[in-house]
Amino acid sequence: QVQLVESGGGLVQPGGSLRLSCAASGSIFSINGMGWHRQAPGKQRELVAAITSGGSTNYAESVKGRFTISRDNAKNTVYLLMNSLKSEDTAVYYCNADIRSSPYRRGEGYWGQGTQVTVSS
Repeated sequence: QVQLVESGGGLVQPGGSLRLSCAASGSIFSINGMGWHRQAPGKQRELVAAITSGGSTNYAESVKGRFTISRDNAKNTVYLLMNSLKSEDTAVYYCNADIRSSPYRRGEGYWGQGTQVTVSS
């Protein structure tokens, strides 16, 4: 079994910063891509940022220059540093990862349970 556990969400004022973490645990042989998505009330889930196993990144246009995704492969953890937060960044943030549980299996997608980020004064 594989689990993704997020942490770091909370309430922050506009212009503030938060860092989200997501740790993968369980039967893990290797982790391919990892990423962060978010879902605001009444809206579809959208990709925020993604990072490959080699460290290549891509971002949604709305967060470029403000958010930074990174990963620590030794800890099976992905991070999302969010600066200059705006009210429109308010959402539940989910991490996801493509994980191989053995060298004989293809990667499977896993999701965390989500962490609430609220940007408000």
